[in-house]
Amino acid sequence: MGPTLMRRLLTRILLSVLLCSLGACVYRVDVQQGNLLDQTDIDAVQIGMTRSQVRFLLGTPVAGTGLRKDRWDYMYYLKPGKSSTVLQHWVVIWFDGDKVSRIDQDVPVDKPS
Repeated sequence: MGPTLMRRLLTRILLSVLLCSLGACVYRVDVQQGNLLDQTDIDAVQIGMTRSQVRFLLGTPVAGTGLRKDRWDYMYYLKPGKSSTVLQHWVVIWFDGDKVSRIDQDVPVDKPS
């Protein structure tokens, strides 16, 4: 084997190793959905407040204006791209008519099986 052939072979091997190692460097974006709420804003919601007062404090709910007229759901989901941990919060505001009747915080989130 001549030096030129050896140099070409070595160059191809190094280039292959470099390309394979670059393929492992995958950027993963953070996945964030829902309403990120401050605990102080959630604590400010009181029994007896109106829907418009709750909307002013917490914003428009992710769910709750459709089928169920008596509750608003505020959900938050964050999965950092390079992490396997997931941050999830779920707050449910219950209404009796136009007034807040109950506030459920840290509602368990069902995980798909």
